[in-house]
Amino acid sequence: MIVLLCVMIGLLAVGNGWQYVSRRKLTQNIHVISDKIAEIIEQETAEKVLLQTNQHAIQLMLIQTNRLLAYNQKVIADYAKTKDGLKKLISNMSHDLKTPLTVILGYAEKLNQDSTMSEEEKKHVITRLNHKVNGLVALLNQFFDLVKMESEDYKIPLRKLSLNEICRQSVLEFYDLLLSKGLQVELDIPEQPLYILGNEHALHRIFSNLITNSIRYGSDGGVFGVTLREVGDTVAVDFWDRGKGIAEVHHDRVFERLYTLDDARNLQFQGSGLGLSISKRLTESMKGTMALSSKPFEKTTFTCIFKRMTY
Repeated sequence: MIVLLCVMIGLLAVGNGWQYVSRRKLTQNIHVISDKIAEIIEQETAEKVLLQTNQHAIQLMLIQTNRLLAYNQKVIADYAKTKDGLKKLISNMSHDLKTPLTVILGYAEKLNQDSTMSEEEKKHVITRLNHKVNGLVALLNQFFDLVKMESEDYKIPLRKLSLNEICRQSVLEFYDLLLSKGLQVELDIPEQPLYILGNEHALHRIFSNLITNSIRYGSDGGVFGVTLREVGDTVAVDFWDRGKGIAEVHHDRVFERLYTLDDARNLQFQGSGLGLSISKRLTESMKGTMALSSKPFEKTTFTCIFKRMTY
């Protein structure tokens, strides 16, 4: 009986000792994790909390802690990107507004102060003034359109449309301009109708922006083309040229608001940087996607892909 009692006491002592060691190890691990989290927060690093342990509760806590750290780091990165984008947006928008406003002010002062101007000169200045004002209004309308598109409640009415005819109409609108730029026009549009669920006005605007972009940046290639094709259960429209192309470093940014390929915002191109961003968002509003591929002086292609309707 005494022996049994001694064995029981021994077992209890061992159990208590094991529990004490476990609690102590748990406390140490929690302190290590806490210190590491504090270090990551203070130093704003992208590290994770790493700890070798066979304690299941600690393992679960580490998994959730690292998930939370990853999410927090993503939020911080997104905020920094948004803040940087907003600063650049304001800077570029200010530049794009300041330039035409300065020209408009110059024309207005000239009309107001120069009493020696002939009627013909006045008519010429007024025409230029009207052109600049219209350009400024168009830029503001583009900017407000983009803001509206980025709102969560932006929706456009969709209906069954044939892309074949819209592609032909869009090219026809620019045909004379394309020829005046010395561009050879190549169309590959099948006779069989290819239908999508889309918005005619939005498609015309997308295609107009892409054609204008090719004329602006790809005229030196001498060729402009549009290809309409089936890809599985989708329909793809390619707008391509053989111009100077777009360097790979710009591929992820060409669809950003007010981003232009010319860092100095050279007036030679007269680009606001809003066209491609608007086109991409309009494409997405019709459940489509837009992609870019470019090899300078070989082929630069903007592709719009939409779900094909089969009925």
